[in-house]
Amino acid sequence: MDAKQMLHMNQGQGETSYVQNSNMQSAEQNRMKPLIEAAIVHVCSNASTLSHGKMVIADLGCSSGPNAVALVSIALEATHRHFLQLRQPPPEVCILLNDLPYNDFNTVVKDLVQLRQIKEPIVVTGVVPGSFYERLFPSGSLHLVCSSNSLNWLSKAPEDLRINQIPAYDIDEYVRRERLPVVAGAYARQFRKDFTVFLELRAKELAPEGMMVVSVPGRRCDELINEISHIWGMIAQILAIMALEGVIDKAKFESFYMPIYGPSQRELREIIQEEGSFSITEMRVHDLNSGMDSTFLTPNRVANGMRAVLEPIINQHFGSSGEVMDEFVRTAEKHLSGQGSSYVNQTESPIVWFALSLAKA
Repeated sequence: MDAKQMLHMNQGQGETSYVQNSNMQSAEQNRMKPLIEAAIVHVCSNASTLSHGKMVIADLGCSSGPNAVALVSIALEATHRHFLQLRQPPPEVCILLNDLPYNDFNTVVKDLVQLRQIKEPIVVTGVVPGSFYERLFPSGSLHLVCSSNSLNWLSKAPEDLRINQIPAYDIDEYVRRERLPVVAGAYARQFRKDFTVFLELRAKELAPEGMMVVSVPGRRCDELINEISHIWGMIAQILAIMALEGVIDKAKFESFYMPIYGPSQRELREIIQEEGSFSITEMRVHDLNSGMDSTFLTPNRVANGMRAVLEPIINQHFGSSGEVMDEFVRTAEKHLSGQGSSYVNQTESPIVWFALSLAKA
């Protein structure tokens, strides 16, 4: 199955849906608020924006549920407040939400209806299905681009691992750790390629003086300490236990490549500077669990959150039996409880969030 079909969060409103299990992502969106508000002031202070009386805001990788409209809602409130202080009528605003075609857009559209009821500024809304590693909007049409918790997803898993038949995972923990530099290097190269393309495309679509505010989960340390310093490290450990216990097929486990990568701060800065279309206005580093209600950080809640994000892609590779994902949650919960995992208990996790404000150069 094509990556564009399998990469989506669990749909609907049920117990295992992304809607019910996305509190960690919501917390990071709240931490992005000051950057979005500052970006709005910058965009609204631009003479061309004021003279044309209209502004276009896009959220790329919006997913579904309340989080889908969180960032654009912050931008709308900031726009209204800015022009209220100037005692000027706000511009007409167009809100566009993007994600891959198999995203739960039915839920998204219902949330957009509420935004359209706002009288000031005048709001027009729409959805734009497609990959943000491709062109999505006309040249020079966007004023603000937001993206949260999405750029860690790659356009595809590294082809050189597949071609050379180098497994990303292995039941043997020692082998897995020995192979980590090779695997991580392949993933790093794929991320660099994808993120460079993303910057190039957005530079074409943004208007002069346009801004981007993005949040990317990544690793705290530049160096490869151990597999847990990578977003997919925890996934590897859980699936390895399941393969060892015979819950999933060992051969399928070793042929599984999760298209996800968490960069370091240095990697992000290097790619942005080398691509050259944007300057970094601000970059903030947030602890994984900062601002989170402790009730959402129990092993069970964290395991269910992982299921909401990973179930479609795991089902596609290992089979769609609900028993596989039920066991995934049980194994994850047991692992998190037994290891005293930094994903739950420690203040300083090896995984962090990077929030960036980027100005079009």
